[in-house]
Amino acid sequence: MSAQQPVQRALLWMLAWIARYRYIKFGIVGASGTVVNLVMLHIGHEYLFHSIEAAYKKPYASLALAIMLATINNFTWNRLWTWSDRVRTMEHGRTSAHVNLRLLGTEFGQYVTASSFGSAVQYFLTLLLSGYMDYRIANVIAILSASVGNFLANDRWTFRRRSRH
Repeated sequence: MSAQQPVQRALLWMLAWIARYRYIKFGIVGASGTVVNLVMLHIGHEYLFHSIEAAYKKPYASLALAIMLATINNFTWNRLWTWSDRVRTMEHGRTSAHVNLRLLGTEFGQYVTASSFGSAVQYFLTLLLSGYMDYRIANVIAILSASVGNFLANDRWTFRRRSRH
């Protein structure tokens, strides 16, 4: 028996355990969104919008861009992984490979609406805290503050369980 087999079994067990807990998946997706958010916040603030934002020392435009791109990232991965068992494209006998753009747009609209309160909390809390600490640390604190509400709103509305008719 090779040493690789116990490691493989442990890894498979861990992946199966994560798959059973939707909030952990949501957290992993959120972590990827946080990376997208922080990278775009830094690029936007330090390079893209530097001439606009330098005078204020607040990341207004770059924060809006970072939140928008992180929202698209999170919607995509939450739809494909976190709530893959609940996506609407499965309705009416469609396969998961077939994507109805109208339904996808509706789901994205619901996701953005459900996440908008958390995004607003993140935006304003980041701006508030960035007066007292580095804007990147302020942004991470704000993201964590908004995550539970975002999960509940999307679990109960955007990707809610649908009755089968």
